Amino acid sequence: MSRDERRPLPAHLDPRAGREPRGGRPAPRPASGRAPGPRRSPRGVVIARSLSAVLAVLVLAGSGWGWYLTKVAEASVSRTDAIPDSGNSDVNGSDHAGSEMNLLLVGMDSRDGLTEEQKAQFSTGDADGVLNTDSMMLVHVPADGSAASFVSLPRDTYVEIPGHGEGRLNSAYSRGYNDNQGTDEESAAAGAQLLVQTVSQFTGLQIDHFAEIDLLGFINLSTIVGGVEVNLCQATSDPLSGADFPAGVQTISGADALKFVRQRHGLPGTDLDRVVRQQVYIAGMLRNILSTNTLFDLGKQKQIVEQVGSSITFDRGLDIFDLAAQMQNVQPGNITFQTVPGLTPVRIDGADVLEPPSEADMHAFFAALAAETEPEEEAPADDAPQVEPADVTVSVLNGSGISGAAATAATALADAGFAAESGGNADSTETTTVLHAPGDEAAAALVAAQIPGAAVAVDDSLTAGTVQLVIGGDWNGVGQGVTPPETTSGGEPATNERTATDTACIN
Repeated sequence: MSRDERRPLPAHLDPRAGREPRGGRPAPRPASGRAPGPRRSPRGVVIARSLSAVLAVLVLAGSGWGWYLTKVAEASVSRTDAIPDSGNSDVNGSDHAGSEMNLLLVGMDSRDGLTEEQKAQFSTGDADGVLNTDSMMLVHVPADGSAASFVSLPRDTYVEIPGHGEGRLNSAYSRGYNDNQGTDEESAAAGAQLLVQTVSQFTGLQIDHFAEIDLLGFINLSTIVGGVEVNLCQATSDPLSGADFPAGVQTISGADALKFVRQRHGLPGTDLDRVVRQQVYIAGMLRNILSTNTLFDLGKQKQIVEQVGSSITFDRGLDIFDLAAQMQNVQPGNITFQTVPGLTPVRIDGADVLEPPSEADMHAFFAALAAETEPEEEAPADDAPQVEPADVTVSVLNGSGISGAAATAATALADAGFAAESGGNADSTETTTVLHAPGDEAAAALVAAQIPGAAVAVDDSLTAGTVQLVIGGDWNGVGQGVTPPETTSGGEPATNERTATDTACIN
């Protein structure tokens, strides 16, 4: 299917189709009127609650009595004006917007609704008034709804926050909230919009939709689905989160589930291992929701949707029924989880943060993520113009640090029929990337076919007709695939990519 022929998102799903006035559930503002202060409690609830809850609605809304379930959810969900009118664009080109979908999932660290006894039981501490978005996840769904890719965005990732300089990703929401002098509803919308702009700038993707859920919703949902089976490589214990788990396969729910996804101390990779735990728990919850025990239990389905509806906030443009219809064919084996690759623990201005690779590397990673789930395009009609290697000008830049790599690659591409030449050195990068101007997709595909596994991305600054090949540290030469990401000591890819069916042990 060609890009022009792909089924567009329904009008309710297209954020450019217009939005209602500001409003939605207000974010918590301290009684004193002062801006929220620093966190006073252990690092808390994360994206597991957000993703599990959102997908519970989407999966079950696509079931036999989905119309009724959707109406139940719509009656209770809150809405906020989270999608900004500017600062939210896509490096893949304007034709990407509205065909594929990117959803930002956020877990707010709020204890609203918890009694003092529950706070003690769940080891949450007391974080009233705190506006941190401790973990976030970007979900990419192709236009045909055949798969879903989830990428965790760790809270400590050090990024550029529009209008605020550099800082931790989890601070973007509170900065936008505190900048706004309007009502709580308007401040909550401003916080969500600055977070969306920050994530869009970091990933190079347009964020189409926003979803947020609170702590109590996750606790209740994990109990309704009957717990989740997880597999730990070794026993762990952390008094700060209350986590105390033996090695091996075990089923956890409720308070234990919260402790499981919150633990970071005592894990080799600290926050990065915690992100993997979130992904594993979400995958297990999805398996439960998609199981026959749930799909044939109408009472349990209604419980799940009612719980989610009372705990979640969507952007105003997201139509639950349309989105559920788009995603109803997604199965656990088509759902992948991974974490932003190449994050390096560093200390900046006295704070421990995760420094990402270059902006070009990040944009290439997310562009490749979109390409991996993209439906195959039909072969051009016989009368369509054909692109041959001789029609493609290739400028080869060397970002690998290997002397002479660009010249060697240019010669090899010239031998393959391209009009190729070395363009000198580029900034150091680990990712080999094929860059092209909008409209030059066919030419870029010809070049990318010479380097299996290379990332492909749009660069508006390039002259039409010229493709740029940037050689990275994963380069093995023309005609050779790039080197897969390095593995951790546990043998898993550095990106921790896994499907929802993966039950291998984790830290």
